[in-house]
Amino acid sequence: MKKIYIAGCGGMLGEAFYKQFSSGYQLKCTDIDVNEKWLEYLDFRNFENYKKDVIGFMPDYLFHLGAYTDMEFCENHPDETYLTNTLSVENAVFIANQINIPVLYIGTAGIFNGKKDVYDDWDLPDPKSVYARAKYAGELFVKDNANKYLICRAGWMMGSGPVKDKKFINKLIKKIKNGEKELFIVNDKGGTPTYTQDFAKNVKLLIEKEFWGLYNMASSGQTTRAEIAVELLKLLNLENKVKITLVSSDYYKDEYYSPRPASECLINKKLELRQLNVMRDWKTALKEYITIYFKNYIQ
Repeated sequence: MKKIYIAGCGGMLGEAFYKQFSSGYQLKCTDIDVNEKWLEYLDFRNFENYKKDVIGFMPDYLFHLGAYTDMEFCENHPDETYLTNTLSVENAVFIANQINIPVLYIGTAGIFNGKKDVYDDWDLPDPKSVYARAKYAGELFVKDNANKYLICRAGWMMGSGPVKDKKFINKLIKKIKNGEKELFIVNDKGGTPTYTQDFAKNVKLLIEKEFWGLYNMASSGQTTRAEIAVELLKLLNLENKVKITLVSSDYYKDEYYSPRPASECLINKKLELRQLNVMRDWKTALKEYITIYFKNYIQ
């Protein structure tokens, strides 16, 4: 049984990786937030502790998942962001190279400038925010320095349920659960949802096929926040009880002030060409997500 060390495994993506990989691999999962019984404490910003823990486990793969994803936090704390989202990635590469194992890094659609409608694996990034610059810097370091690597770029993430999901879907569900009858939804931003379970499955396929390199890895179908909100209300049977009011991004400019591209839509061109794309349509994935994780959450 091969071994995987998963660093930064306490969040929404880590939950999916644990679920998808735990049956066929020996895992060691760490995070600064030990919120599961299968997690152990590690702050991967501490290079010596990170190195000692990984080498002590001697894994066949190193998965580096963790990052700050709150864009406003990143904008306000650039040094802490680069330490966590960039230099810690360098730590992972140094460690993986020392024991000659592949490293997995999670990229983001947010590194593009939004001037194109969709982005494939070969489009050149042009990051605009602190978060995006830090993530792109990590991506570049992995590409330029890792002996063997897999970089998988995600879109608008959804997964792990009401406790760990800090993104758009759960934010809307919390508003609904709190009794709000009108949702003000931005309609001038495009993107591609990415279901964490499908993402982890596709990573597993690439690992087992040994296809290394950089891959876009988002659910199929480009969409908007507004369309996602409409679909969510349908799935919750609330389309006649909760109103959606469309607004521009300026409506939330005081709350969400970090620069965001007009389009973050990804297409999985390399996965498609290799016939290894198992990312489902975002509506199908959203339905499964709501059914599994929120079935009894909203009464």
